Amino acid sequence: MDRYAVVLLAGGAARRMAGVDKPAVPVGGRPMRERVLAAVADAYPRIVVGPPDGLPAGVLTAREDPPGSGPVAALAAGLARLVTATPDPAAGTAPGEAEADRTGTSAQSVTADPSVTVTPGPTTLPGPDPRTATPIAHPAVAVARPESVVAPSAPHLTHAAPRPELVAVLAADLPFLTPEAVASLRRHCTRDGALFVDEDGRRQLLCGVWRVEALRAAAARLAETRGGTLAGASMRALLGGLDVTEVPWAGTGPPPWYDCDTVDDVRRAEEWTR
Repeated sequence: MDRYAVVLLAGGAARRMAGVDKPAVPVGGRPMRERVLAAVADAYPRIVVGPPDGLPAGVLTAREDPPGSGPVAALAAGLARLVTATPDPAAGTAPGEAEADRTGTSAQSVTADPSVTVTPGPTTLPGPDPRTATPIAHPAVAVARPESVVAPSAPHLTHAAPRPELVAVLAADLPFLTPEAVASLRRHCTRDGALFVDEDGRRQLLCGVWRVEALRAAAARLAETRGGTLAGASMRALLGGLDVTEVPWAGTGPPPWYDCDTVDDVRRAEEWTR
């Protein structure tokens, strides 16, 4: 299957849980965020959009601006971080380069890398080649200069690894997501994207795999209809015009899209883990 990246949306306000750091809430003795990251351990890069605290080594971070401006703005920040990430270490990254890459902990702080600039106001939502990025207005999104995407200058490298064409877009509170579930989505991603649907046919918008270019184009179109901003936009509005494969879950046990929005949801998840 094609290589893939992950954008994990972890910056919600958790209003129904009194504002706690919901992804850090444990289920079965392990924070939900870690459970989701474990299900996508074969992805690179893995980008968490939200607070940077408590993340495993090698996980990159980004932040929507302003924080809390919604899942679409968060996804835009994650896609921006994707283009500034160094190539997959398994595919030939220079020693120490991946660790240096992790120091960019938000859309603003990636400016520590001289190959990255942050532009307030209208900018671009970058894809694999920023030279062909589609202009949209999104404040303070990190944008890589074109030269940062070409082959690294380390003398022992002959080429840069290709950037992934697929990205899993996931909520950070999916305690029952599994590698098998993600693999199923990747297999079904033959069009713009694939996502799970529940037994009633409802789309699980934060449990899917998408073509990076399809998301970039959709975000550009949506921003244009909203006066150049993605703040407050809904995932339904972003994904509604895409060619999507709906994937029913045929596995056993709790569904991989089960999320924990309330204390009762967490309690039920705990019961399932026993």
